[in-house]
Amino acid sequence: MFGRAKVDHSKPLTHKEILVVMSGLMTGILLAALDQTIVSTALKRIVEDFNGLNHYSWVVTAYLLTSTATTPLYGKVSDIYGRRPVYQFAIVVFLIGSLLAGVASDMNQLIAFRAIQGIGAGGLMGLTFVIIGDLVSPRERGKYQGLFGAVWGISSVAGPLLGGFFSDRASILGITGWRWIFYINLPFGILALVITSIVLHIPKVHRDHKVDYVGAGLVVASVVAILLGLSVFGPENGWRATKTLIVLGLGLAFVLLYILWEKRASEPILPLSLFKNQTFTLTSIIAFIIGAGMFGAIVMLPLYLQIVQGATATSAGLKLIPLMLGILSMTIASGRIITQTGKYKIFPIIGTVIMSVGLLLMTTLRVDTPYWKLSIFAIIVGLGLGATMQTVVIALQNAVDYKDLGIATSSNTFFRSLGGAFGTAIFGTILSNDVAHNLQSGFAELAKTNPAQLGAVDPSILKSLTSNTGAIAKLPAAVQSTVLESFMSAFHSVFLAAFPVVALGFFFAIFLKEKPLQGSDEHASARQDAAGEALG
Repeated sequence: MFGRAKVDHSKPLTHKEILVVMSGLMTGILLAALDQTIVSTALKRIVEDFNGLNHYSWVVTAYLLTSTATTPLYGKVSDIYGRRPVYQFAIVVFLIGSLLAGVASDMNQLIAFRAIQGIGAGGLMGLTFVIIGDLVSPRERGKYQGLFGAVWGISSVAGPLLGGFFSDRASILGITGWRWIFYINLPFGILALVITSIVLHIPKVHRDHKVDYVGAGLVVASVVAILLGLSVFGPENGWRATKTLIVLGLGLAFVLLYILWEKRASEPILPLSLFKNQTFTLTSIIAFIIGAGMFGAIVMLPLYLQIVQGATATSAGLKLIPLMLGILSMTIASGRIITQTGKYKIFPIIGTVIMSVGLLLMTTLRVDTPYWKLSIFAIIVGLGLGATMQTVVIALQNAVDYKDLGIATSSNTFFRSLGGAFGTAIFGTILSNDVAHNLQSGFAELAKTNPAQLGAVDPSILKSLTSNTGAIAKLPAAVQSTVLESFMSAFHSVFLAAFPVVALGFFFAIFLKEKPLQGSDEHASARQDAAGEALG
């Protein structure tokens, strides 16, 4: 089936060399994760500069669409061409997108360049854990992947903080402040390129191959259509709107076409045969669930701080540090324990429980909740995320054949990103619908108890509160109190909805089979076996 293989017999990397490689990989995942959130707090200033309020959501959505859609493709392509060139290609594409986004002159250009950024980000997020899987045995992998989880957590919190910092400044070194959210990527990306060029030498197998272009196109088309329906058409036009139903229907149709096509493809982009592996199926489901619940917490907390408690974008970012500390501490601790004991199943079980408890506690937040209490709740959610996210990747990589490592690992990242998109769309819809309902009933009640204050406010301002919260601070006391309580109740609904989603992850985690983790010798043998198959 395959042609003659040429195997690079480079010596395994030492611990110090692995740490050097990791510095390049961590820089890459830092960039990809950072750009998922950094734009959110800068959107207001960007929209003002470009007069692009009607297209503002696409600045975020374009990045999400392309990064999620291309993630599984990178895994397959890297299995064919090798990890380093494909990973470096992703870095270059990401840097080109960043540079172009920084010089964009209108909203349409910015959206297009964000899409280019996302194409590169799909490789950065998907291939990082694949490469670690190549370099390190599953038994040793925990202590390394824990650090990546920590970097991801830091990036998720630092994104809104840096976005607020840059957008709050008219200019820095003569350049418009918000443009630095893209330019800051350039030196870090170049550093990642240099480091990986020098030290990233992975023993690889070169094979004759046939790229499944039709399958790749169907995967991209299905993901784009589904995410467009969930993140754009559904929230903007309503879930029963014709446009929404057509787009979601197209997405499902593309999924069915892919399933039919996969049966005749010799090398499918995302082999359905992998789902016969119980661990692959369970970890994919858990990744999806954690992605949904995670975004329910991380996206909503800054909104709560800014809308309900009146924090600035920068301040809201700083107040998320406890969440980051929870993720950081648990990813490192769980990784070390896994390396020492070889046991990993317990972590996604306790992680989903801890995160579920944290989300339930979030439903007790009030308008005047002190920061110390919010910090405790955020730490608990972070601990749950830290115990779960990277552990399921270790379980997956330990359960699949070495030849499937690339596509299996990138698929896990793909399902987590897809879950995040679902979570963001669904929880966002819950928030907006609840706010509209709560405001309507709240104003009706206020009209009876304090009609004078309600009548003093322009009705157009009251109608705009669901989409423009800037006027809340200028409202009369009684009206302001009603509005804040309406938003607070809506946030409760979101956290309450996220609870059963994450709790469902506990159910699936129980059924994970704990397979003994491969040591260095077994890992090396598996790598050689993969080379032998190619020669066959």
